[in-house]
Amino acid sequence: MAAVLKFSGPGLPDGEPRELYVVDGAVTYEPVAGAERAVDGWIVPGLVDAHCHLGLGVDGAISDEETEQQAIEDRDGGTLLIRDCGSPVDTRWVQERDDLPRLIRAGRHIARTKRYLRNYAHEVEPAELTAYVAQEAQRGDGWVKLVGDWISREDGDLMPSFPAVDFARAIEVAHEHGAKVTAHCFGRDVLSGLLEAGIDCIEHGTGLAEEHLELMAARGVALVPTVMQTEKFPEYAWSGRGRFPAYSRTMTDLFVRRRETLMAAYDAGVPLYAGSDNGGVSRHGNLAGEVIGLAAMGLPRDYALGAASWRAREWLGWNPDLAEGAPADFVVYDADPLADLSVLLRPAAVVLRGRIVSGTGVGAA
Repeated sequence: MAAVLKFSGPGLPDGEPRELYVVDGAVTYEPVAGAERAVDGWIVPGLVDAHCHLGLGVDGAISDEETEQQAIEDRDGGTLLIRDCGSPVDTRWVQERDDLPRLIRAGRHIARTKRYLRNYAHEVEPAELTAYVAQEAQRGDGWVKLVGDWISREDGDLMPSFPAVDFARAIEVAHEHGAKVTAHCFGRDVLSGLLEAGIDCIEHGTGLAEEHLELMAARGVALVPTVMQTEKFPEYAWSGRGRFPAYSRTMTDLFVRRRETLMAAYDAGVPLYAGSDNGGVSRHGNLAGEVIGLAAMGLPRDYALGAASWRAREWLGWNPDLAEGAPADFVVYDADPLADLSVLLRPAAVVLRGRIVSGTGVGAA
C-alpha cells in the first residue's frame, strides 16, 4: 500500500486553507494518523491543456519515445489533463500509463487536400469528409478536429477548407456518433457556417465578429484562443508577403485585432479555455506561458488560471475541484499564483493519480 501523503495550504479556486490527504490515489479531508507530510503551499486542481498535440513533430508523426518525452514535459509543467487536438499517431497507449497525463483524444486532423501542413492531417475532398469524420469519431474519445480554413494558393488568401454544406453534414455525422467537433479557424469567412451547423468549439478564433460571439455565448460554444500561437501571425504574414500579399494582409489584420477579439469574446460570455498548441514546432511543457499570455491580453488572472484548471476540468467532464474522494490530480505552488501567474512556471509538487511525479519542492515518490 502506498504511503498516505498530507498537503497543507490554501486551495484554489476559493483560497480557503485546507489539509488534504491522499489515500490510494484519491483525496480525503479525514485526518489520517501517521500520514507523511509532503509539500505545503497553494494547491491547484491539475492543469488542463485544451489544445495540445502529443505525437506531432515538425514533419508529422514522431516515435513513441519522442511522444513520451512530450507528455513528460507537459506533466512536469503541471498539465495533468490534455485534450488532444489532432495527432497523426495513435496515442491510446498514453492512457495506459499511470505516470503520464490523462488524455482525451480527437484522432487525426481532417483537412482539405493540399490545404494544410504536410503529413499532419487526413487530406480529403468534400465527398470523403463525412466518412473520415465518422472514422475519427469512432477512434477518438468524443472529439473530432477539422481544419476549418487555411491558405488557398489559387485565391492567395485564407479560405474555408470545405463548402458550408459539407461542414454542416460533417458536424451532423460526428454528433450522430456521439462526438463533439472543434475546428481550426484563423479567418472570418468559415465561422458563420460552422456555428450555424452546431459546432461545439472554435480553435484560435481570431476572425470572430460580434454576430459570431453572440451565437457562441447563446449556445455555449467554447473558444480556445491559443494566444502563444496567434503571437506568431506577424511571422506568417512576413513569409507570405511576396507570393501571397492578400494572405499577408489578412494575417496582419487578424494579429492587430486579436486582443480586441479575445476581450469581446470574454465580455460576450463565451467560455474560454487555455490551449498551448504544443506540438509541431512548438515546445511542450509551457501551458503556464499560455495562462500568462491570456492575462497579458486582458483577462482577469483568476479567469485565466481557471481556463487552465477548474473551469476547463468541468468543461471536459473531470473533477473541477478537489472534493472528497476525487482523483488526486493537483499541483502545489510555493506562492499564490493568482497574485503572480509566473509562479505557475515553478511547480513545487505535481501530484498525478496520488503520486508526486515531479516538482521543485520534493523528489518524485
